[in-house]
Amino acid sequence: MAERIKTKYTGVYYREARRIGKPGIEKIYYIVFKKNGKTHEEKVGRQYVDNMTPAKAFTRRADRLENRRLSPKAIKAGAKVKAWTFNALWAEYCIQRGIEKVNHADKSRFKVYISPTIGDKRPEDLLPSDIDRIRLKNLKGKSDQTIYSVLALVTRLSVFAQKKMLCPGLSFRIEKPKLNNELTESLTDAQLKRLLKVLTEDQGDIADSMLLALFTGMRKMEILKLQWKDVNFETGFIDIRDPKGGKDQVIPMNDQARGVLESRIQTDEYVFCGPHGARSKNIYEEANRLKKAAKLPEDFRPFHGLRHVFASLLASSGKVDLYVLSKLLTHANIKQTQRYSHLRDEALKAGSDVMNGIMGQLNGN
Repeated sequence: MAERIKTKYTGVYYREARRIGKPGIEKIYYIVFKKNGKTHEEKVGRQYVDNMTPAKAFTRRADRLENRRLSPKAIKAGAKVKAWTFNALWAEYCIQRGIEKVNHADKSRFKVYISPTIGDKRPEDLLPSDIDRIRLKNLKGKSDQTIYSVLALVTRLSVFAQKKMLCPGLSFRIEKPKLNNELTESLTDAQLKRLLKVLTEDQGDIADSMLLALFTGMRKMEILKLQWKDVNFETGFIDIRDPKGGKDQVIPMNDQARGVLESRIQTDEYVFCGPHGARSKNIYEEANRLKKAAKLPEDFRPFHGLRHVFASLLASSGKVDLYVLSKLLTHANIKQTQRYSHLRDEALKAGSDVMNGIMGQLNGN
């Protein structure tokens, strides 16, 4: 076997081998780490075929250490599963999507609500009574949003099974609670001033990421997945890759956002880093601490709420039309932006009402 050569990244090595399909040599990257008292060496990819780099390998190593990625053995075992139960479908879903890309909240929902109740069942064997069991046993007293998200995940896994031709899907349609998705969150001037003071004085990773949410309207996961290669200080634009809508987007970088980003030290691949150079995760506790310090309402969501505040402030200024606002928020269509139309209408009406004062002065009133 070829000699293992060390890179500048901890636990990342490579061996040289003939390039596949073309003449020449390429590097094959490996990660080495200790887990449960054992030393592991795992192949993570080839330089050209897999577009693997030392930085990507280092991130993969961090994911293995933090249990965010399955081992090659587990991945191989999951691919051979024949009985496509919900537990098996979840494992395959994580493999095909990439464990690091699976929503953290979905991981929790599956572990807490789905696996204990219907994990050993196949979608085609599921009955309405099984869904009732989830509602009554695990979701009793939970919010409509939580119930909706859990049941939506059950549906999504069933659709995934059908699309990948793994097994038949559900034989019935799962009824979900109706949500009021037109809800927008806002802050008073006093609340916003307190929050800005808390975040600027804290200067931590989560404080900076919340400031970026307020100044750009970016979604939480877009911020946490943001890499330095996506930030162009010369052109003043930020690339948003793999957003909620699926299509990559580009948004402008205003002076406030630039200030936040320029204040950060570029030592890792991600702008907001967690342990071992991987992107930040599990931020809720810290975000809620900052929210509490700023004395914000109990039901205010630290990240999604700040996205609403960004949109509301621009809409109520009367200087930004809904089309531009939709582009800034990277909405798939302008219908999603309509919830802010009343704020813009109020601003326009206030602008029109200025004429009342002008005419009143002319008439001596």
